[in-house]
Amino acid sequence: MTVTPRRVGRLALVPLTIAIAALLTGATFVPTVDPTPSPGVGAAAQDPARAAEYWLDEYGVRTAWQTTRGKGSTIAIIDTGIGRSPVEFAGAVAGGADFSGVGASDGRLPVGAVDSNHGSWVASLAASRGTGADTGMIGVAPEAQLLSISIGFGASSSVPFVEQVASAMRWAVDNGADIINLSFTTNTLSWDQSWDSAFQYAFDHDVVVIVAAGNKGSGTDEVGAPATIPGVLTVGGVNRAGQASEEASTQGITIGISAPSEELLGVSADGQLVVWNGTSGAAPIVAGIAALVRSAHPELDADNVINRIIRTARPAAAATASPDPKYGYGLVDAAAAVSANVASVSSSPLGMTLKEWVRLYRRADVDPAPQPSSSPVTLPDLPAADRVDARSPLLPTADTLRYGTVPLIAGTLAAILVALGVTAAARRIRSERAPRTPSRPSKEYFHL
Repeated sequence: MTVTPRRVGRLALVPLTIAIAALLTGATFVPTVDPTPSPGVGAAAQDPARAAEYWLDEYGVRTAWQTTRGKGSTIAIIDTGIGRSPVEFAGAVAGGADFSGVGASDGRLPVGAVDSNHGSWVASLAASRGTGADTGMIGVAPEAQLLSISIGFGASSSVPFVEQVASAMRWAVDNGADIINLSFTTNTLSWDQSWDSAFQYAFDHDVVVIVAAGNKGSGTDEVGAPATIPGVLTVGGVNRAGQASEEASTQGITIGISAPSEELLGVSADGQLVVWNGTSGAAPIVAGIAALVRSAHPELDADNVINRIIRTARPAAAATASPDPKYGYGLVDAAAAVSANVASVSSSPLGMTLKEWVRLYRRADVDPAPQPSSSPVTLPDLPAADRVDARSPLLPTADTLRYGTVPLIAGTLAAILVALGVTAAARRIRSERAPRTPSRPSKEYFHL
């Protein structure tokens, strides 16, 4: 199966100070001076970058921090790699690997001429540390650990994309990830069969897999794989007003939860702070919240982590169903996901599992697969074959003469003799029954 991967984040090319000023005021991006902090506000509100992260307050993240900041959780960012230089990642990256064939062994060399910053932007939303106690961009789970797993989109790698992802998923699981973030789409509903076992490997090891839904503005008209794989938590995007984003998201029945996807901040691989849009950013916000939940409730398995996130979501005003194809179960609420009383579940709250899907649609696979016998089986010798006479089948044998030809001739002759006798007897009987009168010539032939 050949796929064309596409990252689902889009950079807004706006100078940082102008962009942050607009974010703080809710205005459009037009040249203005840097915002001047109001007297008497705290340091967190005075820092432009920190204050521009509107999702920290509007989606309950700061409230959730009163309980946990994600310590003990590990988020694997399978993307283009997390840059080494940004101070926001100091102490955050616990390890990494490269599966593109062109990156660094630790996954910290950004891959791709176009998308090299994408992995850093994604990681910064999930678990960046800021530049100080109350300054610089901070992630949703600033005490969680990150794994930097670099892959290449499109032509940036000669390794098939599906192979990169499958290998990266397994490496993430084997190296301690309890959450995996995938901020890309293939723009196809189906997926390569190798992903069946790779994703099932993550599910079997109790890993929460978070996937971006994709963006209409990037050419994604419908949710595509891996967001269509049963068992993943697919994240749709909303704008500042909490409405489904027309450009920075796409919609579909597999969406499980919604999060901000517009006017997001991101730390580039070189340390530059940018404003960008896309469900590539919505997904790591939810991944960070999943880390907060796992940190606060280490006893919960992956199904119950997802269940807390979707059951505590705030209803979207425009939603017409639950789940809704535009919003899933609603807008994510970090504080409620961490602290609310939620009944536990014993199975996936998202419906069909990947294992069930494979049984239904990969009909060539049998589970459990038949196993060959461990020891050989001895069979008795076959009886000797009948001896066959090699003479022509057209010549009679003694048996055919004795039991076929001779009896047939004798029977035929006897039948003929009987028939002749019967015929002669019948004639004799008829002749004896006829009246005996003198014969004379008829009138017609009597001459005078």
